[in-house]
Amino acid sequence: MESIFHEKQEGSLCAQHCLNNLLQGEYFSPVELSSIAHQLDEEERLRMAEGGVTSEDYRTFLQPSGNMDDSGFFSIQVISNALKVWGLELILFNSPEYQRLRIDPINERSFICNYKEHWFTVRKLGKQWFNLNSLLTGPELISDTYLALFLAQLQQEGYSIFVVKGDLPDCEADQLLQMIKVQQMHRPKLIGEELAHLKEQSALKADLERVLEAADGPGMFDDDEDDLQRALAMSRQEIDMEDEEADLRRAIQLSMQGSSRGMCEDSPQTSSTDLSSEELRKRREAYFEKQQHQQQEADRPGYLSYPCERPTTSSGGLRSNQAGNAMSEEDVLRATVTVSLETAKDSLKAERKK
Repeated sequence: MESIFHEKQEGSLCAQHCLNNLLQGEYFSPVELSSIAHQLDEEERLRMAEGGVTSEDYRTFLQPSGNMDDSGFFSIQVISNALKVWGLELILFNSPEYQRLRIDPINERSFICNYKEHWFTVRKLGKQWFNLNSLLTGPELISDTYLALFLAQLQQEGYSIFVVKGDLPDCEADQLLQMIKVQQMHRPKLIGEELAHLKEQSALKADLERVLEAADGPGMFDDDEDDLQRALAMSRQEIDMEDEEADLRRAIQLSMQGSSRGMCEDSPQTSSTDLSSEELRKRREAYFEKQQHQQQEADRPGYLSYPCERPTTSSGGLRSNQAGNAMSEEDVLRATVTVSLETAKDSLKAERKK
């Protein structure tokens, strides 16, 4: 690819780049193309003067040249006359006359394309086709199978396509690519894309330099490290508090589930899953206070206990009608609840340690 001559866009000199990329060398300069444009203007002026220098058409013709402008644009007439020096001519590829010939584009040697005053060349070098658009950062390889689709796409987008007829001058790239074929892994970018990429890289580099300059301040990294450690400690503390509260809720639910089957009618009957942890805690405190009050009354001298219906425990086998000879059923229940609560807490702690 290095042997292929490829002029990149400068100003509006795309016509110059198009011709030099076609001929594979610095054959034309803006001065030479301007000379051709002035010559064409003079020839056209003389023809228009034949109809009278006072005619409206002549006065209109004396307006700025249609073959060139100050930006560097040159007309198709300038390009066509420049190619005549090398014995080359242009035929409109889009014309119905040429299309009726049904010539396969692969059998041609080169094309010149134009759209909105931009010119570029598509040429065959060796046995391969290349898009030599000056707006690209380098030549773009076009496969034989894609060439027809590429030209059809240009036509659909409104391009005028001209077939270059005649023998092109010999060039080093054509001779070299006759013997070898090149492969292209990545399509060349447009010059605008390349400039945007370079600007983005420059902006990122500037941002990085500012960060590094700010990081050179004394104690900056130490302060950042301290802030990070404090944030991690606070995060772990919040997690531990959430885990502890979750463990307490689960322990209360387990204990309530174990004791709800043996409570009296005065005990709460609502399922623990429907209550908040605060409500469960308050109800359990009220229940234990009531049980302690009843036990204190039973221990007072002269207290007489009357038989009452005892609730059935979860096992269905714990009943006692002998006061003072054995542990009361309330004590058994209280002990059972306490054991279940401690067991639940220990199991939860063991799960957390795993």
